[in-house]
Amino acid sequence: MIRLIASDVTIDAAAGETGRREISGVAVPYGVAATVADGTKVIFAQGSLPVNGKAPRLYMNHDSTNAIGIVSERVDTPEGMMFTAKISKTQAGDEALVLAQDGVLDSVSVGVNPIDFTTAKDGTITVLEAEWLELSLVPVPAFAGATITEIAASIPQDEPEISIIETEPTQETETMSEAVAVPEVITASAPIFAQPKKMFAMPSAAEYLASMHQGGDTWVRVNRAFKENLLDKTSAYNFALAQDLTTDTAGLLEQRLLGPVIQDLNFVRPVVNALGVTAMPGSSKTFTKTKITQHTTTATQTEGSQVDSTKMTLSANTVTKSTLAGGVFISQQDIDMTAIPAMQTIINDLMGEWMIKSDDIAADALVAAATASGSTWTFSATDPSSLINALYDAAREMAEDTNYFPTHLYCSPNVWEKLGKQLDGSNRPVFPYVNGTNNVGMNTLGSTSELSYAGINPLGLQLVVDNNFAAGTMIVAHTPTAGQNGSATSGFTYYEDFRGIMSLENPTLLGREMTAYGYVATFANIPVCLQSIIIA
Repeated sequence: MIRLIASDVTIDAAAGETGRREISGVAVPYGVAATVADGTKVIFAQGSLPVNGKAPRLYMNHDSTNAIGIVSERVDTPEGMMFTAKISKTQAGDEALVLAQDGVLDSVSVGVNPIDFTTAKDGTITVLEAEWLELSLVPVPAFAGATITEIAASIPQDEPEISIIETEPTQETETMSEAVAVPEVITASAPIFAQPKKMFAMPSAAEYLASMHQGGDTWVRVNRAFKENLLDKTSAYNFALAQDLTTDTAGLLEQRLLGPVIQDLNFVRPVVNALGVTAMPGSSKTFTKTKITQHTTTATQTEGSQVDSTKMTLSANTVTKSTLAGGVFISQQDIDMTAIPAMQTIINDLMGEWMIKSDDIAADALVAAATASGSTWTFSATDPSSLINALYDAAREMAEDTNYFPTHLYCSPNVWEKLGKQLDGSNRPVFPYVNGTNNVGMNTLGSTSELSYAGINPLGLQLVVDNNFAAGTMIVAHTPTAGQNGSATSGFTYYEDFRGIMSLENPTLLGREMTAYGYVATFANIPVCLQSIIIA
């Protein structure tokens, strides 16, 4: 879980308010870097925090045992996530309001569980989607830009007077006093943070047989859940499982281990990260995307004449989901006889390969959609001016038809290389190098760096370089992601439903079968927003 603290708080106490116990302000500013406890820098993108669903709780100093209220309103703005929190009418709530009004608690801090995020080369994490768990009042700021802007509350300033009347006890009062229960002291338990909903876990062979032996309702429930789970995931088994035996994983069985298993492949998804992941709609194998094929019209009207009228026509487009899965069999010897967790090592690799393949599917679909759009332009690697012409030609056609402008330039690694090596007529780099002390600035075309794909920005477009593109691939596209995940204003949408890892013991072979699976789909929303550039 990530906790970020706000700063630079200004307080405006509302005068004359009665009955209100609220604070308002900015929970998280967007696009501003903050540093968490382990030193990692984190940036929140617009739309990364939910405005609906379960309301975050309001704590004191991230202490879940000291809850003082709840976030009652969430408003997403381009600048950040605005909030209004209601303070409970308790002693702790009263104390919190007094401390806030006195300026002692002048900051807020969020606690989230990241769901979707990207990691830059310098380690900075950009959160694209997160589960918002809590908001806390804190005294020490660390995240510039989040502020409490208003406090509206009526807080009792004086303790109520208590009158004590001494009377002679009677038999009746003595009897009643004996029946009064002593209030139970309730001690708060340790905080439990929210976790994603857990699916039914396949039982081991021993557990399955034990439930059969026990019989009754236990056997009925386990057997039904087992069958439903297996039926739901049958499509994921439509492949031959490879087998990992001790002979294949000798490196895991060394007598002395000198560190973790070397990972020689970076599991990144440039295209998917650029497009953003949209939740898979529905539970069927297909779903429908509706597009406007004919718009309504508006025109000047002469008094007394008929108003111009044109009906809007829609088309229904069927999108088919694809099952993406991979599996492996791990021998029990590998599980039991390795000093490092063989199962976890193999799972990590299986999930990483799933990520790469899903990115490959997205890249192929993007190329196919750009090709089908029919708009192509030519760029000569030896003529820098031709790149300007191609980009402006694509932008002009896109804007003429849609009023949208390009946001991204997708290309293969060899195209990125050609862009970085371009020289003008005086043998100067068209894209000057921006690299530490070798920072020579930016010209009208942009800048570049051999240390990162992200260092080049042709004419301000976000460059997306992906190994899954065939050599010579170059696509100009309008595919915004910030705050518009899955929006129809994007030229292309990527859908994903990763279902996780299935695991089932196989006593016959003395091992465990494991499968990573999920569903993916793509759709070209606006074909003209995807245009190809041919490299001459």
